[in-house]
Amino acid sequence: MHNSPASLRDCIKQAEEKKIAIGHFNISNLEALWAIFNAARALDLPVIIGLSEGERDFVGVRQAVALVKSFKEEFNYPIFLNADHTYSFERVKEVIDAGYDAVIFDGAKLSFEENIAIAKQCVDYARSVNPEIIIEAELGYIGQSSKILDAIPEGVGTPESLTTPEQAKEYVERTGIDLLAPAVGNIHGMLAVGHDPKLDIARIKSVREAAQVPLVLHGGSGISDEDFKKAIEAGISIVHINTEIRVAFRDAVKKSLQDYPDEVAPYRIMKGSVIEIQRVVTERLKLFSNL
Repeated sequence: MHNSPASLRDCIKQAEEKKIAIGHFNISNLEALWAIFNAARALDLPVIIGLSEGERDFVGVRQAVALVKSFKEEFNYPIFLNADHTYSFERVKEVIDAGYDAVIFDGAKLSFEENIAIAKQCVDYARSVNPEIIIEAELGYIGQSSKILDAIPEGVGTPESLTTPEQAKEYVERTGIDLLAPAVGNIHGMLAVGHDPKLDIARIKSVREAAQVPLVLHGGSGISDEDFKKAIEAGISIVHINTEIRVAFRDAVKKSLQDYPDEVAPYRIMKGSVIEIQRVVTERLKLFSNL
């Protein structure tokens, strides 16, 4: 199937050429990792595994590297590891040193100038250690946590929180980042009721043209299928999904504990969560790849 796994850069380039997007899915345990890998492998698609700072603290910064590497090597497969939302240079340095394939510096809450200064520091350090490492940064504000929301977070979706093409161009030129995550109407987490707000497709297109680097869509959970398709067509090359997987995990474990109250073997209790996460990831990967 795969002679040797392509690099993440190659996979992103191929996705751009084909007008499809690579799925990025977060984990905080081995069940989710198996589920995501099984889904990607069955469809023969590259996949990115993400861990936020909280998820890395739980799994272990280096343990995550060892886990993903074991899949890459055993199955000779294009599976990549990304340090999702990382808020300081120190923590970016930590994952670069640990051997992650990619890292996101999230300075969205900082001023434009501060965000640029730290992002540039991250890029310079990564280049000095391993030029293959991909550095992504966030511009604009889309909220912070992957959870079920009662309302759109304050400051999200306001005109000032959205990324402009001018800002995107200047940001990329001054930092040298490889990927940009813009605010284009997306939000982190999912609304409990109804669909998330519509994406600004025209803005995606103009930001992509101005930035001249591939774009990443964060806060993918809760976005309508139609919006996903249009966003990918307009220049999104990677899509992040987290909350949907968390909900699938929780519901499956809950059901398992209710159905088998006397079961004590964790692998039996967790079996349903692997199946459910795999189902969600399979649907998403098919959508992102037009399958």
